[in-house]
Amino acid sequence: MSNKLKIAIIGCGGISNGKHMPSLSRQADAEMVAFCDIIEERAQEAATKYGAEGAAVYTDFREMLKDGGFDVVHVCTPNDSHSEITVAALEAGNHVMCEKPMAKTTAQAQEMLDAAKRTGKKLSIAYQNRYRSDSEYLKAMCENGELGDIYFAKAIALRRRAVPTWGVFLDEEKQGGGPLIDIGTHALDLTLWMMDNYKPRSVVGSTFHKLGDRKDAGNAFGQWDPEEFKVEDSAFGFITMENGATIVLESSWALNVAEYGEAKTLLAGTEAGADMTNGLRINGDRGGRLYETKVDLSSGGVAFYSGGQEDASDREARLWLEAIREDKEPVVKPEQAFVVTQILEAVYESARTGRAVYFDGTSDN
Repeated sequence: MSNKLKIAIIGCGGISNGKHMPSLSRQADAEMVAFCDIIEERAQEAATKYGAEGAAVYTDFREMLKDGGFDVVHVCTPNDSHSEITVAALEAGNHVMCEKPMAKTTAQAQEMLDAAKRTGKKLSIAYQNRYRSDSEYLKAMCENGELGDIYFAKAIALRRRAVPTWGVFLDEEKQGGGPLIDIGTHALDLTLWMMDNYKPRSVVGSTFHKLGDRKDAGNAFGQWDPEEFKVEDSAFGFITMENGATIVLESSWALNVAEYGEAKTLLAGTEAGADMTNGLRINGDRGGRLYETKVDLSSGGVAFYSGGQEDASDREARLWLEAIREDKEPVVKPEQAFVVTQILEAVYESARTGRAVYFDGTSDN
């Protein structure tokens, strides 16, 4: 590898411009040398704004991979193409950061896992909420055993009215679903990571399309088109792990709730509990008295790096490149992201069939 890691971007839309390219541009040891998008103007604009001198522009990722000239590929495309592009990029000899969720289906995610193992290249999934200061503080508490045995949790991704009206978010074929696979995936990843528990036993799920067909509904991102709203507007899962621990998964883009929050977790352990409802709060009992503690995360700690404040996206980018340079495991391991996809798929299947999904092959018949 040269002094700087050379990065190619596939998909120059919202998530690339909102997170990946700005964060990568702030990494001194990296440069973006190739940009690909099916809309050539978007790729050209990205290259002009973020690219190294002479950065290449493509509309076909296969042509980009064939030409090569980079070490790392960031896959920022709709969910249905994650697997195909990631496998191709790995096979071409590149490390890959793929946007969440890992894939549209478990079968596609398995292909990605297999390709990473076969090629020996690093693969990670962009679950940036792990890098927030509250997440990292709580993770350290969990690793230190301060919550004890965590046997109940909630994975919370609730929006009252914030349906994304751009791109392909409302397209079930390209995305695989609505809020569950879009934002529920973040909350579930965060919760499983805190619990360090990746062995699901069964899932019961429900999905609803109750509000998506309404016209002139209030929405943070402007009115949606009911004719295009092909995915669920809310989805819920009840997940039982092999050790008996239970997780309630809540996700919505449109739901009549007055209290809502996104990419949050609630944990209940034998020694203490924690939630992110209004900042990071720890609860428990000590000396025969109950207590609640609000953690002050306003300064210091992991949110600062090299004398300046570092947000979650920048930290994600830095630690990802560090894992490549130092040949160590990325923070988000593909095996962990695979389990997230397994559970999401099981919620959809259970909602469709009205039956529980068991991961040991048994049935509820």
